[in-house]
Amino acid sequence: MRFGSDKALAEIDGQTLIARAVDALSGWCEHVVVVGRELAPAPTLPDWPRPGLGPLAGLASALHLANDEDYASVLTCGVDAPDLPDDLPGLLGEAPACLAAQPVVGIWPARAAATIEALLLDEEERHSMYRFAELCGARLVECAIPPANINTVQDLDAARRTTR
Repeated sequence: MRFGSDKALAEIDGQTLIARAVDALSGWCEHVVVVGRELAPAPTLPDWPRPGLGPLAGLASALHLANDEDYASVLTCGVDAPDLPDDLPGLLGEAPACLAAQPVVGIWPARAAATIEALLLDEEERHSMYRFAELCGARLVECAIPPANINTVQDLDAARRTTR
């Protein structure tokens, strides 16, 4: 809403934010999926349990897939973080962990699917990445230079000036 258009299709140096995210994850992960979109430069999944629940619904879907495919963990990022650290997996270490400044960037154990399900299905619970991180015992990792967090066109302009 704050961005005014589909943020994932915004570009930096001729590459969409979604393509940048998929490329970054492809360098570290055996299997990359995009959640919450029908068209993407990688296989897609719907949000779980339904659309409109933000990044937690995307992570829940990815954790379900990880369990189905016998993966131990899921590495996540949003399209709004175009300049992830080159050493992100090493920086995060073992799951569960996330960036303190941007918790959607994290590594989550597949077994945390039950925790995120309970969080999303509890109408009285606070649905936030920080709350999920707390519930699953994630370490909040500091990053010397946190990735950009693009939420507005002004943020995109700033990222275009500084992104590597």
